[in-house]
Amino acid sequence: MAFPCMLMTLFIFSMAPFFSHFPLGQMTDLIYTEKELVQSLKEYIQAEESKLAAVKSWANKLDVLTLASTADPEVYLAHPVNAYKLMKRLNTEWSELESLVLQDPSDGFISNMTVHRQYFPDEEDEKGAAKALMRLQDTYKLDSESFSKGKLPGVHHNAILTVDDCYDMGKTAYNEADYYHAVLWMQQALRQMDAGEEHVVSKADVLDYLSYSVYQMGDLPRAIELTRRLVAIDSSHQRAGGNLRYFEKLLSKQLKELNQEVQEPATEEPIQLGTYKRPKDYLPEREIYEGLCRGEGVKMTSARRSRLYCRYHDGNRNPRLLLQPMKEEDEWDSPHIVRYLNALSDSEIEKIKELAKPRLARATVRDPKTGVLTTANYRVSKSAWLEGEEDPVIERVNQRIEDITGLTTQTAELLQVHTTYHIRLYMHSTYEPDAFKTLGTGNRVATFLNYMSDVEAGGATVFPDFGAAIYPKKGTAVFWYNLFRSGEGDYRTRHAACPVLVGCKWVSNKWIHERGQEFRRPCGLTEVD
Repeated sequence: MAFPCMLMTLFIFSMAPFFSHFPLGQMTDLIYTEKELVQSLKEYIQAEESKLAAVKSWANKLDVLTLASTADPEVYLAHPVNAYKLMKRLNTEWSELESLVLQDPSDGFISNMTVHRQYFPDEEDEKGAAKALMRLQDTYKLDSESFSKGKLPGVHHNAILTVDDCYDMGKTAYNEADYYHAVLWMQQALRQMDAGEEHVVSKADVLDYLSYSVYQMGDLPRAIELTRRLVAIDSSHQRAGGNLRYFEKLLSKQLKELNQEVQEPATEEPIQLGTYKRPKDYLPEREIYEGLCRGEGVKMTSARRSRLYCRYHDGNRNPRLLLQPMKEEDEWDSPHIVRYLNALSDSEIEKIKELAKPRLARATVRDPKTGVLTTANYRVSKSAWLEGEEDPVIERVNQRIEDITGLTTQTAELLQVHTTYHIRLYMHSTYEPDAFKTLGTGNRVATFLNYMSDVEAGGATVFPDFGAAIYPKKGTAVFWYNLFRSGEGDYRTRHAACPVLVGCKWVSNKWIHERGQEFRRPCGLTEVD
């Protein structure tokens, strides 16, 4: 019996909640919190309108009375009823009106805000979200307009960025001395501003940041042109005049050094992605990594693809898999990576999420200098560790992993559940020679990775050393060995998660250790898969 299988996984695009220190569960809670605050705000507005309507009614009534009383005060007061009502109004009714005016319908709204404010994101979270957008921009080669207009690959969402949003993005980059992204976002703000979009920020402020950022990117002619635009708008600007003279002096000096007398006019072409080269960072693998995330540079040839197969896997005639064997597909030949279909049911996934959400904590990585696990500021992810004793579902999943792999999970790490939103590239090696000495369980011999969600764009697991990209598919799991049979680490299995562009990515993984595998995966003397 055979079943249809795809030897190459389709390129599935997607996004992840994103970028701040908040895990998906808390991000979802914030959505409902905001909805509740909007309702509270509406109630406040209704209360203010009711109060204003009552005050207007008083004003109209008193306006009529004062018109009559001031026409001829003596005649008006000659009537004893009018005299009484004047006394009553000034003593009682104006006091009631004063009380009405002093009422503050905002109390309920302010109280509600105070309760929820403790869960609000802070400035660092907002900065992290902005950086993550820029990270996505770099990884997937998207220009600022694509984000501003919500034009993401294969996705049509009504999520747009205003002039002021683009300005704030540029300012965040500028404050981090990231002039490359500051230029892109300030230029987008200016483009939308020139197109007539409404805005709060002034054009002078945008030109101020843009001109200086362009100067920092080494484009003096364009910096001069932009600064001249700034001076034309605001001749009294405190920095514009000085900057213009400085830029012109620098350009004159450069021309003199090049023996040129005529200044070339600044190009009139708008600044776009690719106008300036992104500064290199300390990660030599970044370009390979980002290319794989975009689906470029995958080294799977037709000849190699022809050697990939799909099969039924019964775990070496494991009793629990004989009647319902796993569907196994080859994802990669060397190192051998396989995918198992229907590794988790929808109900199991929901139960794992339910158990994990309350305890999701900021993910840690091992410091390469000290070897100590530390919270990584650049790795925006949340992790939770689940024990088999907590719920029958976790025990069942652990047993299934053991049945499929033929390896014992008695010395394995707990099931780790996480949502990952990388801001920077982090190469993860599951082979760390001295990391687990104190545990006495040996190194991580294998990795079993469950995908618990589909994603619309992005989110692949990539292996830069051999050019593979594995895409998430809900309910499936991928498996590979981190160690050769000799016990030496297979450094080819270093991998990284691509940032999720659109959608949400949930994964759970089981790191299986060496101890206890002596007769399940006998060691050898050579470094072979």
